[in-house]
Amino acid sequence: MKLNIAVLPGDGIGPEVTAQAVKVLKAIAMEFNHVFTFNEALVGASAIDKTGNPLPEETISICDKADAILFGAIGNTKYDDNPTAEIRPEQGLLGLRKTFDLYTNIRPVIAYEDLLNKSSLKIKQIKGTDILIYRELASGIYFGEKKFSDTEASDICVYKRSEIERIAHLAFKAAQGRKRKLTLVDKANVLASSRLWRSVVTEIAAEYPDVALNCLFVDNAAMELIINPRQFDVILTENMFGDILSEEASVIVGSIGLLASASIGEKHVMFEPIHGAYSKATNKGIANPIASILSAAMLLEHFGLYDEASLVRDGVDKSLKLHITTPDLNTKYDNISTSKVGDFIEDFINNPDETNLNFTNIHLGQSTII
Repeated sequence: MKLNIAVLPGDGIGPEVTAQAVKVLKAIAMEFNHVFTFNEALVGASAIDKTGNPLPEETISICDKADAILFGAIGNTKYDDNPTAEIRPEQGLLGLRKTFDLYTNIRPVIAYEDLLNKSSLKIKQIKGTDILIYRELASGIYFGEKKFSDTEASDICVYKRSEIERIAHLAFKAAQGRKRKLTLVDKANVLASSRLWRSVVTEIAAEYPDVALNCLFVDNAAMELIINPRQFDVILTENMFGDILSEEASVIVGSIGLLASASIGEKHVMFEPIHGAYSKATNKGIANPIASILSAAMLLEHFGLYDEASLVRDGVDKSLKLHITTPDLNTKYDNISTSKVGDFIEDFINNPDETNLNFTNIHLGQSTII
């Protein structure tokens, strides 16, 4: 298969983790005789620094021509410390979502057996957790009209029936292929937009009689996600709630550096880790690249390359089992860097039956990859 992939490393740790995902995709292409072409483009703070625009026209053009977008992270502390800045890195990501109508964000939350002790939650609570979060991505409060002054500010949340319908159908179909349970998370007791969500999703549920629909208010859902995450199968929710809940879910898996995502539109797709730029860790080699690598696996799966995606995930599983992870997860070794994790998974793809033997070389920074 030939794929043209737009690579948007972004800011902070984005370039470091994205480089590992590209490394893994190149290994897959070589192993399975695919042709993957990578075209890099600017976005976020790095784009502002060079062009004054968080989403340059050249970046839009590169993404528009691509089969898929591989995204890193955006953000910079100088903007975080200046809430009045009119041009912000986050506008680059929001602009991508709106420009290409990436209306569905899919975030898997899986409690890995080898990392159960890394979570701050009790093992008996999280063991067996396997959740798929469907977050509406192209509308809601993040895209509504905004007003700001020294004395008053407002953010308008608007949803159209059609925007709810299109993601709801995708979420119900996903549930049909899993445990046939869908939980709608809203705040219908307070918000008018949530009442529309509940009305529309309840109507659509009649078309999927084999899927059990449950509705939870977001505050209750946030609590239940910690108390008993195994009760959830597919979670469907609006933009801001999905953003918050998926970040909360990182507590279950032990690190936000493990959570991948896919953003789906009618014509375009983007794959990215859910974490931010983590500017303090830039170029220190401590950023966890696994979320970015798992996002690359979701990219492969999107194009029907299931064996390839499975091999990547097997490599991730092996790295976790052997403690070849960055410091956020690792207490056994003190010199496993971002790039070494990528090297190991790359080596696994090329030599899945020999990676145990090669581990010592990888650990010492002497990869046997040729």
